[in-house]
Amino acid sequence: MATIRLGCIADDFTGATDLAGNLVRAGMRVVQAIGVPRGPLEEDVDAVVIALKSRTIPADQAVTQSLAALAWLRNAGARQVYFKYCSTFDSTPRGNIGPVTEALMEALGTDFTIACPAFPENGRTVYKGYLFAGDVPLDESGMKDHPLTPMNDANLVRVMQAQSKGRVGLVDYRTVAAGAEAIRARFDALRREGVSVAIVDAISDADLHRLGPALAGMPLVTAGSGVAIGLAANWGITPAAQAASLPAPGGFRAVVSGSCSVATRGQVAAFLAAGGRAFALDARALSADASHAEALATTAAASLSQGPVLVYSTTDPEAVRAVQGQLGVERAGALVEAALARVACHLVERGVRQLVVAGGETSGAVVQALGVDCLRIGQAIDPGVPWCAARSPVAGGTVHLALKSGNFGSEDFFLKAFDRLAAFP
Repeated sequence: MATIRLGCIADDFTGATDLAGNLVRAGMRVVQAIGVPRGPLEEDVDAVVIALKSRTIPADQAVTQSLAALAWLRNAGARQVYFKYCSTFDSTPRGNIGPVTEALMEALGTDFTIACPAFPENGRTVYKGYLFAGDVPLDESGMKDHPLTPMNDANLVRVMQAQSKGRVGLVDYRTVAAGAEAIRARFDALRREGVSVAIVDAISDADLHRLGPALAGMPLVTAGSGVAIGLAANWGITPAAQAASLPAPGGFRAVVSGSCSVATRGQVAAFLAAGGRAFALDARALSADASHAEALATTAAASLSQGPVLVYSTTDPEAVRAVQGQLGVERAGALVEAALARVACHLVERGVRQLVVAGGETSGAVVQALGVDCLRIGQAIDPGVPWCAARSPVAGGTVHLALKSGNFGSEDFFLKAFDRLAAFP
C-alpha cells in the first residue's frame, strides 16, 4: 500500500463511515477498516479510517485501542492523524474524548491540538464554545436522555476540561471568520498561555473550510466529521466522482435499527406510516426467550421478496429506562445489540445484499457479526451517511451497507436510502 496522507481513528462504526464519507466527498480515496488491520491494506488510497468500538468502554481500554490504531497508521506512513468522535461530543466526565486525545498527543510528541465537533450541514454548530444541536444547546436536545452518555452541559470548554489533564481554551467564531492566518495566530497565542486543546467555533460549513488550511501540518486533529471537508485541499486534492465508485447493488433490502435517538424514532415512524413491513424486537421478550430474535428474523425474512423490511428495537426514552430498570443498563444494551446482529446475519443469509443499520453500537455489532473487516466508501444518502461496499463471509460476496448514526438522516431516510443506491452511477 502506498503511503497514506491522512490516518483516522474513529470511536464508533457509524462515525467512521460519516468521516469517510466526508473525505470521499472532498475527493479522497478512502478505505474504512473495522478494527486495527492485521497487516497492510492492498488498496492504494489517500486516507484510511480505522473504526473502533471505543466510545462507551472504560477510558483506559479506549486509550489502549486508540494507541494500537495509531501505531498501525504511523507504520503505514500517515502524515496527519485525525481522532473522530460524535458531533454531539458523546462523553462523560471520565472520558473518553479527553483521555484518548491526550494519549494520542503524547504518542505523537505534540503539545497542542483542536477539538471541534461542528458539522453545520447536519445541524451541529459551536458558538462561543457552546455546542448546539439544531436550534437548541446540546443539553436541551434529545442528547440529555442518551442512555449511555447523557449530555447535561453544552459548554465544550467545561466538558473537555473535566476529562483532561491539560488546559482547554477557545478559538471563537470571530477569529475563525477572519481566516486561516488569524486562526493560526490564535493557536500560537493559546500555546504560549499553556493551553493544549482548543475548542474551535464553527457556525457554517464556510468556517470549516477556513479552518482547514490552518490545520495543515498539525500532527493531530480531533473533531467530528465536519472538519474533514476542509482538509483534502491541503494535499491538492479536489472533489472527483471516481473517489465514490462502488460495485452495482443487488439482492434483497433490509433495515436493522437499534438507535433510540429522536431522529431514528422519526425515521421508524415514517417507515411505519408509509406501510412498510416492520418487526419490533422486544428486549423483555428477548431476556425471557433467547429464540425471540431468530423467530423475528425468520418472520421478517419471509417478507423480503415484497420489498424492504425493518427490524427495530427503537423506542422512546421512557420505555428504554423501564427496560434498563428491569434488566440493567449494560445487560439490556448487550442483549439488544447481540440480537440485532443475529437478525442481520439471518437476513443476509436469506439474500439481503443492501442493508441499512441505524445506531453506532448496533452498527458495530452487525459489521463484526457479518465478518466485515474493510469497507469501500461511496456516495452519501444524507450528509454523514454514505453507502459502502464490503466483502462478507456471511454473504459469500459483496454486501452494501449504510451505517447511520442515530442522530443523522432526514425523516424519510429509510424510505429513500435504497432508491439513492440504485441511482448512484
